[in-house]
Amino acid sequence: MNPVVLIAEELAPAAIDVLAHDFDVRHVDGTDRPALLAALADAHAVIVRSATQIDAEALAAAPQLKVVARAGVGLDNVEVPAATARGVMVVNAPTSNIVSAAEQAIALLLAVARNTASASAALKAGEWKRSKYTGVELQGKTVGVVGLGRIGVLFAQRIAAFGTRLIAYDPYIQPARAAQLGVRLVGLEELLRESDFISIHLPKTPETLGLIGEKELAIVKPGVRIVNAARGGLVDEQALADALAEGRVGGAGVDVYAKEPCTSSPLFAFDNVVATPHLGASTAEAQDKAGLAVARSVKLALQGEFVPDAVNVQAGGVVAEDVRPLLPLAEKLGKVFTAVAGVVAASVTVEVRGEVVGNEVSVLKLAATKGLFSSVVEEQVTYVNAPHLAADRGVEVELVTHPDTADQPNLVTVRGVLPDGGTASVSGTVVQSAGRDVVRLTEVDGFDLELSAEGILLFFRYADRPGVVGTIGSILGESSVNIAAMQVARRSVGGEALMTLTVDSAVGAESLHNAASSIGATAASAVDLREE
Repeated sequence: MNPVVLIAEELAPAAIDVLAHDFDVRHVDGTDRPALLAALADAHAVIVRSATQIDAEALAAAPQLKVVARAGVGLDNVEVPAATARGVMVVNAPTSNIVSAAEQAIALLLAVARNTASASAALKAGEWKRSKYTGVELQGKTVGVVGLGRIGVLFAQRIAAFGTRLIAYDPYIQPARAAQLGVRLVGLEELLRESDFISIHLPKTPETLGLIGEKELAIVKPGVRIVNAARGGLVDEQALADALAEGRVGGAGVDVYAKEPCTSSPLFAFDNVVATPHLGASTAEAQDKAGLAVARSVKLALQGEFVPDAVNVQAGGVVAEDVRPLLPLAEKLGKVFTAVAGVVAASVTVEVRGEVVGNEVSVLKLAATKGLFSSVVEEQVTYVNAPHLAADRGVEVELVTHPDTADQPNLVTVRGVLPDGGTASVSGTVVQSAGRDVVRLTEVDGFDLELSAEGILLFFRYADRPGVVGTIGSILGESSVNIAAMQVARRSVGGEALMTLTVDSAVGAESLHNAASSIGATAASAVDLREE
């Protein structure tokens, strides 16, 4: 009897053809919950898009399930930790829509430059007003690209063909890589002041949320045209509307919104705004690519082959039992390293110490690399694409092992050389507490710590002196941010100190900046280590 592949949403015929010869392909309406749960009882694989929820209940109803495939980029409707706990592989199609997304940004930019949408609407309403809709050329203009991930790079390559001058802001890419693309790296403020057009291509993180707000829009080049086809909330919609009303911004192209579906926005009142309902991935080609990609992954998974787009390595690869607890440790250390460093390092060493090195531990390098890039790229970072992301940015990652540790049974350290020649490091271990594995930070840049790597962590570096703890507590309290735990480490009285706090809710970039300024901090950063 052939394995059963359950298709819960519409899939391209070509994708079904990939599966039809080797598997028993069945269909169900994924939005009909009782029907879905009943159909999952016999399924070895299930393929969904965005409407079908594969959560713990659905997984429990599928005792034979080996793989969940999401025909698209996001995984919001798949409970990945629950799947991993049951040994179910999760796959998606991380690159299926990148061309479509880049082309959507190009389309919006051109439409805003030439007033295409408003001119079309006026003509259809019986108005022939050529002079009213005079636009501008792209040739010779400066285009600022905010974020040089895969989509940002595709956008830059395409817009360069119009004879534009390209500048970019991305603290997580090496200058040499940007130079290869013909792009000059600049700070965000310089990009805002110099650009005639700005296109945003960033992931949505606590650091990027509201990145372009009232303060940023106050310094833009007069008449700039801004495009956001990345994620809603990166641009403050009300602040953008105010800048449009004042004439500081000459136009905008918007495909994403802070809250979706969105049918009411202050931006919709302006003729020089081209607004679309999140169409970045809405092309026949992107949908077909997603379906074909996951169909091939399902076939590989059910045949026991290597799956390139596996998201959860615990389900997709053979990892020794002694190594498994260190996977979340290594990934979290990668996240903390990038947050503390503030940039992606030029080179990184993942050092593993202890008895665990008697096993195959190369997967820990992958986990750390995944963590390094999880908050700085647009696409979903997996154990498979993480090395490619590092290579794309010119980051060398190596693994070093030692059989001995100083104080811990097993210790993992992520240390790196930064682009300016400086260094950064973070270390941690896994301990048993109340019958569960707890990830602990033991060191950050030479400061000794003993703190659980859970929740949202804040780091402040400053000159040790009285009153600092109270000041930080007061400022965070004014922002309704509760402190769950805190630790201060220092090398000497009155010397440099590191304060690490665990807080219960996200801290915005402005609040973090205000807190840092209030104590004269030389560095401040935040990292979200909550389970996704």
